[in-house]
Amino acid sequence: MTGPHAPAALLKLAADWIAAWNSRDLDQVLALYTDDTEMSSEKIVALGFDASGTLRGKDELRAYWSKALTFRPHLHFTLVDAFASPDSVIVHYHDEAGKQVCEYLRLDDAGKIRQASGNYPVG
Repeated sequence: MTGPHAPAALLKLAADWIAAWNSRDLDQVLALYTDDTEMSSEKIVALGFDASGTLRGKDELRAYWSKALTFRPHLHFTLVDAFASPDSVIVHYHDEAGKQVCEYLRLDDAGKIRQASGNYPVG
């Protein structure tokens, strides 16, 4: 398989996603997403955004992530592994506090993230 959904491309996306977050540059992070992207996370509710836990579009993501970054001045992600399917990648990483997180990233045909969800340990 070649193109944006090839295993090597998905691994590169995982590494680029980690690097973008570690730069703390939201424009760099958002460049990886489609304009009509959708993001789900329990943290969306916790920070007072949509009660459904889902945001739509880059403007909503920018507002959410801008607020979230104010609470995490030392944010740093370390890639543990990446898991691929034909149109998605799961990025398994540790955050700066050592907590494990898995980020599910579903891609469009051009390799941009069109749907994402943050997944955290249960319990």
